[in-house]
Amino acid sequence: MNENYTALELHKILEMLAEECSNEASRRIALDTVPETDADIVRNEVKKTFSAYNASAKVGSPSFFNISDVATISNRAASGAQLSLKELLDVAKLLMQTETLLSWRRQLEGEMDIDYLFKCLYSNRHLHDKITNAVVSEEEISDNASPELASIRRKIANAGSKIRESLDKIIKSSDSKDYLQESLVTLRDGRYVLPVKSEHKSKVAGLVHDTSASGQTYFIEPMTVVEANNEITILKGREQEEIERIIKELSADVAAFSEQLISDYTASVQLNVYFAKADLGAKMAATMPEISDDGEIVLNKARHPLISRDRVVPVDFALGKDYDSLIITGPNTGGKTVILKTVGLLTLMTMCGLMIPVSDGSKITVFEKILVDIGDQQSIEQSLSTFSSHMNKVIDILKTVDDRSLVLIDELGSGTDPVEGAALAVAIIEKIHSLGGKLVTTTHYQELKMYALETDGVENASCEFDVRTLRPTYRLIIGSPGKSNAFAISARLGLDHEIIKAAEDMLTGESRRFETILDNLEATRQQLEKNTKLAEEYRLETEKLRNEIREERRKLIETKDKEIETAKREARSVIERVSRQSQQLMDELEDLRKAKDKEDFSKRVSEQRMQYKHQVNSLYDEAAKLGEAGEKYVLPRPLKKGDDVTITDGNKPGIVISPPDQSGNVMVQVGIMKTKVHVSKLRLVEKEVTFNNKKLQKTAGVSAKVESRATRRAECELDIRGYTVDEGLYEVDSFIDRALMSGNKIVTIIHGKGTGALKEAVRNHLRRHPMVQSSRKGVYGEGEDGVTVCELK
Repeated sequence: MNENYTALELHKILEMLAEECSNEASRRIALDTVPETDADIVRNEVKKTFSAYNASAKVGSPSFFNISDVATISNRAASGAQLSLKELLDVAKLLMQTETLLSWRRQLEGEMDIDYLFKCLYSNRHLHDKITNAVVSEEEISDNASPELASIRRKIANAGSKIRESLDKIIKSSDSKDYLQESLVTLRDGRYVLPVKSEHKSKVAGLVHDTSASGQTYFIEPMTVVEANNEITILKGREQEEIERIIKELSADVAAFSEQLISDYTASVQLNVYFAKADLGAKMAATMPEISDDGEIVLNKARHPLISRDRVVPVDFALGKDYDSLIITGPNTGGKTVILKTVGLLTLMTMCGLMIPVSDGSKITVFEKILVDIGDQQSIEQSLSTFSSHMNKVIDILKTVDDRSLVLIDELGSGTDPVEGAALAVAIIEKIHSLGGKLVTTTHYQELKMYALETDGVENASCEFDVRTLRPTYRLIIGSPGKSNAFAISARLGLDHEIIKAAEDMLTGESRRFETILDNLEATRQQLEKNTKLAEEYRLETEKLRNEIREERRKLIETKDKEIETAKREARSVIERVSRQSQQLMDELEDLRKAKDKEDFSKRVSEQRMQYKHQVNSLYDEAAKLGEAGEKYVLPRPLKKGDDVTITDGNKPGIVISPPDQSGNVMVQVGIMKTKVHVSKLRLVEKEVTFNNKKLQKTAGVSAKVESRATRRAECELDIRGYTVDEGLYEVDSFIDRALMSGNKIVTIIHGKGTGALKEAVRNHLRRHPMVQSSRKGVYGEGEDGVTVCELK
């Protein structure tokens, strides 16, 4: 592997990837993965990994088996070779893997970036079942492999049973105990024999097949079973021939599907690699960064993948937009080298098609070269000092760096005289910068901090260190140079104050001023950070309150809509009840009309009148309750004598006789009646006024509702001018009924003169009406012949 990649420990990541793979071929691919330098290829590879990651998050990762190299097996079969039982089982395992992957894919809807691999999988259940039905293990063929094999094995079993029965008779005979070593039947060379004592071998007529190691036992095949054993031998020969035929047939089947099997194997291995990448990303809590080739790197909440998530501190890092070189300073063990490795390793992982442990909004540039000088490469054998070894590496970097290079150098210029080392480091940075390379380096030199402050395209960064606890926070602060904190750390560790004071006095004036500036910058940064944090807390709190207000407003709107809908339902219910009761009253009036000649007629009329009033008042009460649910009414001005008002209980018109008393009750004239009504149940109706010869109606509160085509000025007057005869007579009957219920005795019907048809029809109808005592035409001042005045019974 490239030594730069090794320095960044890419091989350890690839080993972790290999552990996620299920077969040897996938593991080889994982370990041999090389970072791609083409941005389009990298982008596609990472998208494939992310596609597998998303699919696994939805339905879980597919199962992968430890499949063997079936491509080689298939090629052997295609060349005419006879496969072993193990190779046939390997083929069956691949077919099961293929079926498992296809079944898993059917669970998902939509397209995946790795669908082209699933399209390379071919289901072949017939071949799978044929192999698994025939092959039991690497050493055994099943009886179900063919009917002929099953028949042969049955015959062998039957022949063996007959032999054992024959030999059992010999064993159980009374004289056999004397010459048999053991009372059992054994096998030698596939033939059934008896163990006979050597001194009695002549007593058993048969063939000797073997003797024991001590020579005390002869294994003799009695002549009575020789033919049966011969038969078994012949059958076993036929069995072996049938097994050879079955294996040859299965090998031919594998050869027939060799191309499909090779495609299945290749696709399964590649899918295993992509899902291994996805599983590794899931374990790292990784995500997919934006990928480009513009030289910009943005890492949000980046974590080094080889450090435990419980220990690593996420860092934010940026390079390549406002500056191309970043100089990181800070105390030793502050995490500077870890940041270098994190930037380089995450870039390499992305170029290998892996997801990386960063948060959303991160961006990785694909570089052609990643050049690294990290670690002490001092060599005793080559007589190289630390400085020399580092300088050799830097020289190699300068020979190859270009505008498609990322350069990572730890402690640039260290290991020699500080003044010369700092000057050399500045010159190297300027050279890399001029060649277009992106550089991240660490240092302790103040000269480099000053250089970064004064040079465009070069930026300072520091690893934060808590002097009070003597521990690094591992936070990267870009834009602020860091301090080595040698004096502060030494003081905390217990070094004598006089020694520290003497060391401080040895610093040059310029160094002191620079340290003071750094102290002020750090204090200002920390205060700004606190203010920013506080502002963010306020922002979040404000956002939370805004969301709560929006939610409350939404709930109020929903409640309002529900209340309105409830009121509408109740109103419809009241209307339907009024309609039913009105019809009932009409029916009762009709019954009364028919019973007018009965003795108790007057009594029944009175009872019905009272019942009607009670029902109407109940309906008024219900309507008033519905009205109360709405917006509360406020009188536009105090009531005074003579004001026209509307009583909400029944929507009745009236005139104020006296202003409200101390209890808020008002005396109101309603028709011929006077009643006390509380001011809360009154609505002011302003009278008509004339403005520019135009009549304007000002209404405060509830508008009077038109109940029919005739205008109801009062319950004692009915205007039916313009009605047809039938319409007019219907209105007259309804009007008389209402007048009776209201207790009005004298009523006036306005019909007009016109053609006289309506007038005559009304007067004739009134003469026959059972509830009319008498009727007359109007006199002067009442409307004369255009009206008819009636006296009701």
